[in-house]
Amino acid sequence: MLQRIAQLALAAPRRILAIAILVMVACGIFGIPVVKHLSAGGFADPTSESAQANHVLVDKFGQGDMELLISLTDDHGALSPAAESAAADITAQLQASPHVVQLVSAWTAPQTAAPALISKDGKTGLIVAGITGGETGAQRHAKELTDRLVYDRGEVRVRAGGEAMIYVQINGQTERDLLLMESIAIPLSFVVLVWVFGGLVAAALPLAVGGFAILGSMAVLRAITLVTDVSIFALNLTVAMGLALAIDYTLLIISRYRDELADGADPDRALIRTMATAGRTVLFSALTVALSMVAMVLFPMYFLKSFAYAGVAVVTFAALAAIIVAPAAIVVAGDRLDRFDVRRFLRRVLGRPEPVRKPVEQMFWYRCAKFVMRRAVLVGTAIVALLLVLGAPFLGANWGFPDDRVLPPSASARQVGDELRTDFAVDSARNVTVVIPDAGNVTPPDLDRYAGALSQVAEVSSVSAPGGTFVDGRPVGPPSTATGIKDGSAFLTVASTAPLFTEASETQLDALREVSTPAGAEVQLTGVAQINRDSSTAITSRLPLVLGVIAAITFLLLFLLTGSLVLPLKALVLNVLSLTAAFGALVWIFQDGHLGALGTTPTGTLVANMPVLLFCIAFGLSMDYEVFLVSRIREYWLKSGRTRADNDESVALGLARTGRVITAAALIMSITFAALIAAEVSFMRMMGLGLTLAILADATLVRMALVPAFMHVLGRWNWWAPKPLARLHSRIGISESAEDRLPVADPSTQVVGSR
Repeated sequence: MLQRIAQLALAAPRRILAIAILVMVACGIFGIPVVKHLSAGGFADPTSESAQANHVLVDKFGQGDMELLISLTDDHGALSPAAESAAADITAQLQASPHVVQLVSAWTAPQTAAPALISKDGKTGLIVAGITGGETGAQRHAKELTDRLVYDRGEVRVRAGGEAMIYVQINGQTERDLLLMESIAIPLSFVVLVWVFGGLVAAALPLAVGGFAILGSMAVLRAITLVTDVSIFALNLTVAMGLALAIDYTLLIISRYRDELADGADPDRALIRTMATAGRTVLFSALTVALSMVAMVLFPMYFLKSFAYAGVAVVTFAALAAIIVAPAAIVVAGDRLDRFDVRRFLRRVLGRPEPVRKPVEQMFWYRCAKFVMRRAVLVGTAIVALLLVLGAPFLGANWGFPDDRVLPPSASARQVGDELRTDFAVDSARNVTVVIPDAGNVTPPDLDRYAGALSQVAEVSSVSAPGGTFVDGRPVGPPSTATGIKDGSAFLTVASTAPLFTEASETQLDALREVSTPAGAEVQLTGVAQINRDSSTAITSRLPLVLGVIAAITFLLLFLLTGSLVLPLKALVLNVLSLTAAFGALVWIFQDGHLGALGTTPTGTLVANMPVLLFCIAFGLSMDYEVFLVSRIREYWLKSGRTRADNDESVALGLARTGRVITAAALIMSITFAALIAAEVSFMRMMGLGLTLAILADATLVRMALVPAFMHVLGRWNWWAPKPLARLHSRIGISESAEDRLPVADPSTQVVGSR
């Protein structure tokens, strides 16, 4: 198939490029507006207990899907005439909106509830509004309302916050971060490509392929938004991975094409051979990465599902562009592929001679591989120990739910959140809502007794029930709006002083569950603490399945590529090792706050979705380099006498031929992911750093040192498989070399390739 693609590129290259440009333009027209259809949410499990409780609150009690807070600050006091007039104007306009429910403010609340809505210094008051429309619709409605209502009125400073505004501002910030990321990644990647290729034409080709992959993936995401929610953060991944993979794949193809020309092949034969070898590697690598990414659809949160959609789409478009568009562009460019060679120009300016092609034995990566294999045990042990030490902080990871602190201090939602945590007596984010979906057999006295029992749980300041407010088991005031009975359901609000995402909060949730329920009714808990617990459970409970699927798919694909059972196992172990340093860095920097948390606000937690996301992406990309390297090593192994010495020589030759490509590809990929560190949304900065470290560790310590060390120690066992599997591979294995099809020389051997 790949040879036929190469022949088609030779026969009709301009027609292929014309079709590709038309497809690219169509995808751009349809896909670029996708940013307006994406959502910043998707972190919670929609099938969880907390989600079911929230549905009851929305459907039966008319609560909003998201909460919008508007703070009004006046140095003369929150109850000053100016502040009261501004609050009345904002409240009236909110009440007129069909998307606002359960509106309460410091100026209209009952006398017993109003103090909780005024800051300790008396200068700031709150308006709290429930916004309807579901997670995506509520964000849109909140933006429309705040754009119209939130502005300073004289000396009264007005700011918007709350969950709805957090997501609105994350969306806006992500759009700005995306533009910044592109402005950093594209120019720097082009500079590195010029350094690798020399010619400006050759350097521009991978960027063009990247543009095709990005626009195509945007079109796919836009189509998916027509049927389900998609996270806006998938767009960051689309741009970063689209650029990185397109450059990786095109770099591999152009490098192999140049190697074939240097070995004396004519251009047509060089292209056909390139597609049969490097093209096959690209397809195989893309399949491995895509299947690693698709495993994220097994999680219920659409945040993670969105990255699966984006990952599969971008890998598919990058691979298709690399094996269809790139060969056609190479044919059209012809000798002009190396035109405008900057390196040649600089050598002339500096008076340096043209480089002479070195024998492979004199290449840096060949000598590096030989050096490592002579000290395989020492090098391997040292690197494994280093990676495990760097990964040790991850053992202390503490999971948390993203709040306003993921935003920069300049965001109003962040400012309002900081005020709530420090300047108000009650932080509503700590509240736990107890929902009784079926309260048909529960009487009001039952609810009061239950509320009194709940109020005696440690670190519960009060419980609001239909019969009143309870503190330490005793009624102390009338009921508030934070409670109710309707249509056979009831809910109570537990005001908590336990800090979120701590052991105390977890212990309190358990203690609340241990309280005997009224009339034995089933209760459901919700609130930030419970949502965090449910989300973490949704991830950890499905993690073995996801990891098992990824491992099984990877193992099978690498067996089809190599015919060995040992090499896939080695790849799985080393890929996990390559991620340890990145995982440890996430905890050490972003959770524990070292290095100034890279300019973010450490909360003592990590967003539970991020390590899973990082693992799936980085694991797939690590397999990218594994396929690059092992496929070339196997080519030399199949041409050799298959002795232990031949194994070492094949490793050294494979590393010599791919070392520069892998290093350059890893450098460019790390640039695209490092550009995410410039993002102002903290967990995207976290992902950028994690992926950068994972890629660099994999391409240097693992791929260039641990792989040669392990393969030297294993020797001919690298290529081992049981006889039945060896025969199976000879029939269904994926290969392009004539050496793969030689007859079996020794039927008794179990070393794949000795045939």
